Amino acid sequence: MKRLAFLAVIALLLSVSIVNCSKKGGEEYDELYDTTNIAGAVKYIDTLPPGSPLFHGGLNVTGDFDRIKLAIAAKDVTILAGYNKLIANKHADSTYGLNGPVDTLIRGGNSREEPKPDNYSKAFNDAAAAYQLAIRWKIDGKTGYANKAIQILNAWAATCKQLSGDPNVFLAAGFYGYQFALAGELMRDYNGWKPEDFQAYKQWMLTVFYQKNHSFLTNHNDACIDHYWANWDLGNIASVMAIGILTDNRSMYNEAVNYLQRGAGNGNLRKAIYYVHKDEGLAQLQESGRDQGHATLVMAMLGTICEMAWNQGDDFYGFNDNAVLKAAEYTAKYNVANEEVPFKTYNYPDCDTTIVQSVISDDERGTVRPFYAMIYNHYVKRKGLRAPYTERGVNSCYPEGGGGDYGPNSGGFDQLGFGTLLYTRP
Repeated sequence: MKRLAFLAVIALLLSVSIVNCSKKGGEEYDELYDTTNIAGAVKYIDTLPPGSPLFHGGLNVTGDFDRIKLAIAAKDVTILAGYNKLIANKHADSTYGLNGPVDTLIRGGNSREEPKPDNYSKAFNDAAAAYQLAIRWKIDGKTGYANKAIQILNAWAATCKQLSGDPNVFLAAGFYGYQFALAGELMRDYNGWKPEDFQAYKQWMLTVFYQKNHSFLTNHNDACIDHYWANWDLGNIASVMAIGILTDNRSMYNEAVNYLQRGAGNGNLRKAIYYVHKDEGLAQLQESGRDQGHATLVMAMLGTICEMAWNQGDDFYGFNDNAVLKAAEYTAKYNVANEEVPFKTYNYPDCDTTIVQSVISDDERGTVRPFYAMIYNHYVKRKGLRAPYTERGVNSCYPEGGGGDYGPNSGGFDQLGFGTLLYTRP
């Protein structure tokens, strides 16, 4: 772990050398080729020095739960619909039976790298359960939900020693890393979680997940920098950010913040959001020409990252002239409203091959993912902006569920969900 800490500090020092740490933000010209059609100076979000405290809660801070409990008491129809969606999910029940844990978590099994079969469904089911149970405890205050969540988290930390598989192991590191971290973050103030067990859990997140996250964002599995699509980077960025918050590690949180703005891979916000169609107020994703299952996944991860950062005082929602809002509008217009959208030709440089995408993909068009409520409520309720197509996304998913509500496969568990309950604001 000393080596990990040393690497994190070195990464931070390198980033600090090019980013002012005053947190005031500032405009500067960036050398990254700007494909977004937002030319000129970019206003960066500065990082704070190591040791600067982080706020706790992850996606869901204390004020959220105060608001939710008051709304339930007042019999608010929308919040009650979201709450009933949660309590109907078997993952949110205190009698939930664990799917895992496993000694080796495998995604990309039956491969040259890992001959044993996949078992990652155990992780995404148990992570979803721990998160949903934590939400129920935060709202209801009943220790049965808290104790079940802690049982799940402690069992995984005590048993799971490593991640394995072909390159898909980095998807496991990202998606299950951020989910386990956020579940743990919600439970950090439960007095029934023994301090030594909480410390062991944090160490587990650092050893098993962060090592893979950091390796991927640094080396990209030794592939050319543009080989991996945006969602690969974004999952690992979300995990680094969430683990940084969980472990009170400002350097780690800064690593995620800096990568979002200056990273070379497709998780850089100005690569993940490939092109802004200014006249229409829409923004095309790097994965829009691939398929809509992955394009909507990018939106789910952008919302997750932006919400975590917002709770730390960092406004990535507003980055590059509200590019995330424009991307949400583009995605919802095509997938929910079923209307046509403009498309800027994207040359996907896959190492020795360039794949030219000249039209938006209609593969998996209409994919349903529970992320619209989070994004809509930020831009419309917090900021007073318009988001007509994102609003249609909210209505199409109402009330939003979470893992277990969208099928048994990994795609239904990639995002934590329950946005109707958690993010609806007056």
